[in-house]
Amino acid sequence: MKDGHIHTPYCPHGTDDSFEEYIERAIQAGLNEISFTEHFPLPDGFKDPAPDNDSSIKLEQMESYINDVKKIKYKYKGKIKINVGAEVDYIEGFEQEIKNRLNQYGQYLEDGILSVHMIKIEDKYYCMDFSSEEFEKVVNLLGSVEAVYNIYYDTLIKAVNADLGKYKPKRIGHLNLVRKYNKKFPYDYSTNQKLKELVKLIGEKKYELDYNVAGLFKEDCGETYISGYLAELVKQHNINLVLGSDSHSAKYIDNYEINI
Repeated sequence: MKDGHIHTPYCPHGTDDSFEEYIERAIQAGLNEISFTEHFPLPDGFKDPAPDNDSSIKLEQMESYINDVKKIKYKYKGKIKINVGAEVDYIEGFEQEIKNRLNQYGQYLEDGILSVHMIKIEDKYYCMDFSSEEFEKVVNLLGSVEAVYNIYYDTLIKAVNADLGKYKPKRIGHLNLVRKYNKKFPYDYSTNQKLKELVKLIGEKKYELDYNVAGLFKEDCGETYISGYLAELVKQHNINLVLGSDSHSAKYIDNYEINI
């Protein structure tokens, strides 16, 4: 079993757990492969909209991050397969800058996830999953929870279609991250046409999906990010799933069952 979405001590909004702590926990859990997918540096010219300015590692840390994972790969060779990876943020309007950065570092990456955390409203960007308070600001700005889902799914459609070069990740991270606060902001997305369009597109392009279990541990979520009606759509389009704990702490790594 592979966990294809694990963070590291480099994550500015994570913990100080060492690489070894993550790996030892993965071995104990019975995993035979893991991917460290640290948040890829944000593109040149883009200002992080997260209130704590902590969405990704800094560009100057990238070489050190890659080298550290390479060293740990060698240390645990024969015990568990470890991939050097990245979680790349798709940011509308910065496609060329993202492509440039991937061209710079993509040759060193063995795995990757393409995610949407930021959405563009008019000429401003908002970090949709930073907190329930920030999510509420976006709801108020757009006028409804449904409108937030629509713009999120629209952005994902743009991400899937975007030309980000030959190193573009072909696995989409936490597809329903918009539901991180669904207990506070409920919405029945089973009739959402944009979601149907999105999943159909992912199936046609033969992309994978991150079966992200982190939502189970979020107070206002309580579900995997692929569950319910979305899981039904995924089955209809025969989309391959890869387990992703999205661990920012070693304690969350486990051999979770992909249950759809």
